[in-house]
Amino acid sequence: MQVIFGVIFHFIGGFASGSFYVPYKKVKGWAWESYWIVGGLFSWLVVPPIAAYLTIPNFSEIIANTSGSILMFTYFFGVLWGIGGLTYGLGVRYLGVSLGSSIILGLCMVIGSILPSIYFEFFPQEGKDPFSVFLTTDWGRMVMLGLAVCVLGIIICGKAGMMKEKEIKADITDPHGLEIKTEYKFGLGLFVGIVSGVLSACFNFGIEAGKPMADAANAIWKAANPSETGNFLYQNNVTYIVVLWGGLSTNFIWCMILNARNKTFGDYTKKSTPLFKNYIFSALAGTTWFLQFFFYGMGESKMGNGASSWILHMAFIILVANAWGLALKEWSGVKKKTLITVIVGICIIILSVLIVGYGNSIK
Repeated sequence: MQVIFGVIFHFIGGFASGSFYVPYKKVKGWAWESYWIVGGLFSWLVVPPIAAYLTIPNFSEIIANTSGSILMFTYFFGVLWGIGGLTYGLGVRYLGVSLGSSIILGLCMVIGSILPSIYFEFFPQEGKDPFSVFLTTDWGRMVMLGLAVCVLGIIICGKAGMMKEKEIKADITDPHGLEIKTEYKFGLGLFVGIVSGVLSACFNFGIEAGKPMADAANAIWKAANPSETGNFLYQNNVTYIVVLWGGLSTNFIWCMILNARNKTFGDYTKKSTPLFKNYIFSALAGTTWFLQFFFYGMGESKMGNGASSWILHMAFIILVANAWGLALKEWSGVKKKTLITVIVGICIIILSVLIVGYGNSIK
């Protein structure tokens, strides 16, 4: 039952991540950097402490009592994660939307789920699964099988995307809202994609680095609820605050640079635009974005395994994003073979989720 709830929570988080951009489509008359940082302030600065306040008593004391080295590494990984998100656009520029996204998300999933366990193989920590566990236990091998199946599904979805790009000549924009010219450079694109995938996975590293804060929240909860079993559902909410400070730093600096370069500082007070609606929709998008990690933390507390949680989280994001693509008719006009290919890829990703869930159920 714990695993079932974990999978459900990860699905809700994946749905939030795959859907948060929808409110941004309602923003009118603002440049990308303007609505992105307004939404980001809610994602990374406003909503996280509110969530922690509502779920963790005295969360600020936990942060204040945490050693400087733990805070530094947690924040540092957040900064790297922010850079990974910003380099995503370059990977898409040089590899194309489908191939670039598939490589970056695939690398983010694989690295984010495997590398922490390799670290714990050499630097053991109580309660952490080293990489050898995934190779020497039935449940670990099942999780690895699920990971491999998910990568296969991503590759097939990427193939469908490349087929679509050949069939339909449409305007392509990167995450910054800038038009992308056809600049297919596989070598350079692969390098940038690897950098983005590795750095994007640093969010999971940040969670691991800040685990002592989550453990402190868990200990406080267990002391107040001695009859409860399992882990505190909201323990990661305190860790998110510090990780997201790092992401805010990276994105804020970049957006301010773009505001200055594109002369768009006036967006925030431009009376010719629906200012109130723009702020509301940006805030809604930012809040929805944060909910992915709010429910990710709940799912991880139920799964009891960071690698499995990260795999499920990324798989559901890919699944929901592709489902939105179908719902919004982004695949209309393609050949039947292309449509079948993307549906097969989505089905394989769903299968991978079931395999990972089963692996955790037999743990």
